[in-house]
Amino acid sequence: MPKLTIDELQKMRETTRKGIYLREGNFRGKVIVHMGTCGIAAGAREIMNAFLDESDQRKLTDIMFTTSGCAGLCSEEPIATIEMKGSPPVKYRKLTSEKVKKIFNEHIMAGNVVKEFVLGIGSERVG
Repeated sequence: MPKLTIDELQKMRETTRKGIYLREGNFRGKVIVHMGTCGIAAGAREIMNAFLDESDQRKLTDIMFTTSGCAGLCSEEPIATIEMKGSPPVKYRKLTSEKVKKIFNEHIMAGNVVKEFVLGIGSERVG
């Protein structure tokens, strides 16, 4: 099997990303609650339930909810990443149900990042 070049790998990455990222038009946003062991111990299940409750109250069908493993920042858990179409992903830290309500209203519904809860904005990438 021939070796792949960096350019070929980057093209494959972009093709895959288009298929994964918000499923190309079916959703306008995605909420990822980080549920590694540390996240679960810090209350990530309750945070996921709070996001789902906010969505259910509004009868939204265009926001995807999913989980991932540890974000590698255990002291900042529970953490959630919000990805809205056309905007960089935003990681929110030390979440509570009250913070989720504010994030849902201001970021997901109105498009405004809630800066006081932000851990980081954008994706990590080397090269």
